[in-house]
Parts: sequence; C-alpha cells; structure tokens
Amino acid sequence: MLPGLDVDSIYRSLFAAYPDALLLVDERGRIVLGNPSAIELLGYSAEELTNLSVDDLVPDAVRARHGEYRAAYGRNPRARPMGTQMELVARRRDGTEVMVEIALSPLPNTQPALVVAAIRGIGTYPRVKQALQRARYSECVAEVGRLAVDARDPQQLLRQAPVAAMRALGADWAVLYRLEPNRLELRVAASAGPSDIEPEGTLIPNRSDGLHGFALAHSEPTVVESFADEHRFQVPPAYLQHGLVSGIAVPLTDRGHGVGLLAVRSRKQLSIGGDEVQFLQSLSNLLASSLQRAESEEALAHSQRLESVGQLTGGIAHDFNNLLTIIQGNLQVLEERPSRDEDDRELLASATRAARRAGELTGKLLAFSRRQVLQPARVDVSAMLESLAEMLRRTVDQRVRIAVQVASPCPAVLADPAQLESALLNIAINARDAMPGGGSLTFSARSAADGTVALAVADTGSGMSEAVRERAFEPFFTTKAKGRGTGLGLSTVYGFVTQSKGTIELESSPGAGTTVTLRLPAWREASASPPAGDQGETSLPDGLRVLLVEDEPEVRKVIGTFLRALGITFTEATDGEHALVTLDADSRFDLLLTDVALGPGLRGPDLARHAQQREPRLAVLLMSGFAAEMLTDTDQTLPWELLRKPCTREELAAALSRALTLPRRRMESV
Repeated sequence: MLPGLDVDSIYRSLFAAYPDALLLVDERGRIVLGNPSAIELLGYSAEELTNLSVDDLVPDAVRARHGEYRAAYGRNPRARPMGTQMELVARRRDGTEVMVEIALSPLPNTQPALVVAAIRGIGTYPRVKQALQRARYSECVAEVGRLAVDARDPQQLLRQAPVAAMRALGADWAVLYRLEPNRLELRVAASAGPSDIEPEGTLIPNRSDGLHGFALAHSEPTVVESFADEHRFQVPPAYLQHGLVSGIAVPLTDRGHGVGLLAVRSRKQLSIGGDEVQFLQSLSNLLASSLQRAESEEALAHSQRLESVGQLTGGIAHDFNNLLTIIQGNLQVLEERPSRDEDDRELLASATRAARRAGELTGKLLAFSRRQVLQPARVDVSAMLESLAEMLRRTVDQRVRIAVQVASPCPAVLADPAQLESALLNIAINARDAMPGGGSLTFSARSAADGTVALAVADTGSGMSEAVRERAFEPFFTTKAKGRGTGLGLSTVYGFVTQSKGTIELESSPGAGTTVTLRLPAWREASASPPAGDQGETSLPDGLRVLLVEDEPEVRKVIGTFLRALGITFTEATDGEHALVTLDADSRFDLLLTDVALGPGLRGPDLARHAQQREPRLAVLLMSGFAAEMLTDTDQTLPWELLRKPCTREELAAALSRALTLPRRRMESV
C-alpha cells in the first residue's frame, strides 16, 4: 500500500464513481446505501433508497418468487457474477422497467451481514436494443400472420397491417395500396394515421415519376430520407403540407408481378436499416398472399353466383322454350288457315312477333348459362374486326372514332363465327352508349403467351364503378335508363366465351373508360367440328317415316302437326324406353326425331346410340330447348344434327333434310 493514501476515502470515491449501480443490502433485504449510478438507474433519491426493500425494485409478477430466492441466498451467501444469461428486470420508481444484469458479492466479517449488489442496465446497449427491436418486429409479423390464418374476412388483415407497421416503426402514417386491374392506378385499401391526406378509396396514378409508381417500377423497397430534398420522383404537395419528413414504400408482389404497395411515413427522421426493410417485406409478403386469397375468394364467389344464376336461367329457358314451341307452332297453324279477316291476321302477326322476341330472349339466357348450341370454326380475327369496324363506322355517331389494331402475326381463333361477331357487337354497343359525347373505340387482337388469342374492345367512355363491375356479367343487370337495355348484353358474351373454352376480363374505372378482353383458343388443324350441311336444303323424300320421341304432350302435338303438314308419316313415343320397343316392333323408320331431355330414363343422345346400334342406317335429328346435355366431353362430338326449340315448320324441314344427308356424308368421308 502506498504511504499517505486514505483507504477509506478511496473506497468511498470508488463506490461513488463506479459506473454500475451499487446497492449495499442488509440481511433483511433493506438497502443501506446506494451510489449515484443506482440513483440514476432506479429513479430514487439517496434518501428514498435508504431503508427501501430490494423487493420494491422487483416487478410485481415475480416479487413472491424473488422473496423466496433472497431467503435462500441469505442462508447460503456466495458470489454471483454478471453474465449468467438470466433475463432480469428492475422496476424503477415511476413504474417503468429496465432490463438488467446483477452481480452479488457478500461482504465477509460484517455485522449485520451485508451484500453488495452491482446492477448494470443493459437496455441501452446497441446490440440489446437491436435484439429487442428485432424481437418486436418478429412478434408483430407473427401476430399479423396469425390474423392472416384465422381471420375469415381478409379485409380485417388489410386494415390491421398498416396499424402494425406504423406502431412498430414509430411512424405517423402507414398506407396499404392495391393496384387496380387496369394497372394504371392504385387504390387506398387501408390506412393508419391521418385520414385527410389520402382517404380510403382514393385512386393514385401509377406513374413512374411518382413515389408509388417509382417503387412499383423498381420492384424493391424505396427509402425516402427527406421528402423535401427528393429528386428521383415527384412528391405529393400534401406530404410536405402535413410535415412528413421521411418514409419507405415496399411493393407487394405475387408471382413476380406487383399487386400493391405498403408505405410508411413519418414527421421525424426514421431510422431505416436492414431490420426495418426485412420487417416491412415480411409484412408485404403476408399482405400479398392475403390479397391473392381475397381476390381468389371473390372470383370464386362471383363464379359460383354466376353459375347458380346460369343453372336457374338455363332451366327456365328450357321450360319456356317448350312453351314457346307450343305457342309459335299453333300461331303458325292459325296463320295459314283461310277465312281470316284483316284484324285477325294483324292480331296473329303481333302475337307471332312477340313469341319470336321471347325466343330471342331465351336464346340470350341460354348463351349466359352456356347451354346454347355452338358451331365452332376457323375465324380470321383481322378480317372479322375490320368488317365489324366498317359496319360500325356507318351506323354509330361520327364523333366516335373507331380503330383496329391487330398484331402481326395473329392466329385465327376457334369459335362460332356468328356468336363471336354478336359478342363483339354487344360490347361495342355498350361502349358506344358509354360515350354519348363521342370518344375512341378500339378493337385489338394479339397472340397471348398461354396459346390463346386476346381480342379486346376498349373505349374512352364513362367507365364503371367497382360495384357495377362486380355485377356486369349478371343477366338483367343494367345501368341504362328504363327501356334502353335488357341487361343481357355482357351476360351473353360471358356465356359464349366460357362455353367456347375461353375467358373474359373486364377492366374499368370511373372516368377512365372500359376494356373488355376475350381470350379464345387459337385455331388448329382438325380442331373445328365437321361442317354443317347446306342450311338452305329442304327437299324431303317421299314416303319418309319418322319416329317422334317427345315427353311433353303439347310439344309432341305441335311437332306432329308440322310433320303431318310436310307429308311425313310418323309414330309417336313418350320416352326412350317406349321408343326402343317401337323400333323393335317396326324397323322401317327412316329417321329418329327425339328431344334431348326426355325426363327420367334414357336421354335423347343415349336413345340415338341404342337405336343406331340396332338400325345403323337410321338417321337421327335431336331437338331441345337447351343443349346442356350436349356439352359434356363425350357429347361434344356427337355426329347428329340438333334443332333448337322453338322452331318453325320450315326450320324443322331444313333440319330433317340435313339429318337425312348426314349419315351419307359420314360414310363418304371414311
């Protein structure tokens, strides 16, 4: 020991200057003395620390357990160093808690026994702060992940994610944007913080010279250290007006394509490092998956709703067509009877026109329910679009500019030419009505990567709201004034495209126009159905014998009247089983005329197969108010003619003529 040193003074100075908090504690757990570091760490004055129980420095949740530990330590005091990896927490005077490490050192030969507790606050260590922050980020992502799994409503997750991001980063504002189907705009889906900057539902242009478009275009997180000094893109003036200083925008991607954006902004300088970016990317991945799930569920629900409506309308159309067959057939018979005065003839003509319009209406319902009869063939897309555009130029308002853009090369499509032209015309008429003051109507076509051909009709009209887009394909839904539309235009297009093994896409928003895209299979050799016979051929051989099979008595009576007027001998059967018995008893029939849907038992196609197995020379003509049965994979290639009800006597005669020539055509082509 150096001479002249005051050891007591040195020890007192060392106790006072020690950087860790030091507490001198007696055997009862009472604090005898505390150094300045202890006062600073724990928030008590020197006087308040004196005689304070160390139990008061322990959080309430572990106080009882701490008392047991202190009693056991008093019975066997020993030195305990710091760094034992124990997670300890000290309770400060104001009730807040701080993470600490504690070393215990019993003082020998003291009465009463004393222990020195050295307490080191570790919450302010950079590595500890970083670990704690990472833990908070992980907990936040886990919480949002649990919500993504458990929440029945995806919107609940979309609303919660911005709140979680804002709180975790200590920011002032967080926003979730969804990319619109047209990819030209982003919609504010949810936000946390000020609602007057960009309220929910606001549409933001997706431009590369703006913050949102810049982040999406670069497909990576975009950090903004100072909105006031930003030069990479234009900063919305509202951000500066609200005092926003810094922020970050992270794209939401699904299979490599941007679907939205998660943005966080603050009125102070945010500390954005790798942990923060990783945290927001994890949230963004969860949100992208949730958005995809939400869109899939919405699409499935929409598809199921349309399917249910389609089944309903198809069934109604079938029954209604049977009724129309009776009505139109009897009207035709009445029209041809002599001794009718002018008033009677006018009444009959009016009733006939009404029945014909009703038939057209059921045809549209059948198109929507995908139960119409299609005759797919090779369609030259360019020629059809040019022809349609030329016709429209002569008929629509001259203020509507019509253009055709067909990429080269663009393959032909496999579709029913008449139905495809009708579908495009329906879309064009809707486009015209959306541009009462004029605008641009563009037909375009291109080959798609999935092997289909994309035919698009785009207008610069008023566009549709989200609510209207949701119901656009439903039958009888229309936004037009009363008497201006039936609401069956887009529904028939939907049915035709779906039945043609294609898809339809609708992109529209208020004030931004509408684009309807039909994706149809490209034509390939031998992919089209066999060509139909001459539609105008109506000659029927003398002595023709027909087996008529129809389960509806009134319909059977009308068809029988037509056959009789055509000079055809026929025998009636009410179902498939009855028809086979009749064939077994008499093999002299030339043609089987049967309805497709015959109620319980054999269907028309099944009856035709059995009949031709017994009589290979027997011709077959199917008829139906709808052709759902014909649309299975097996029935799509049926080799027989099909006549749609309701029909006129002339249409029946033409179909009979074609059916009689079909077996000979098939034999000649073998």
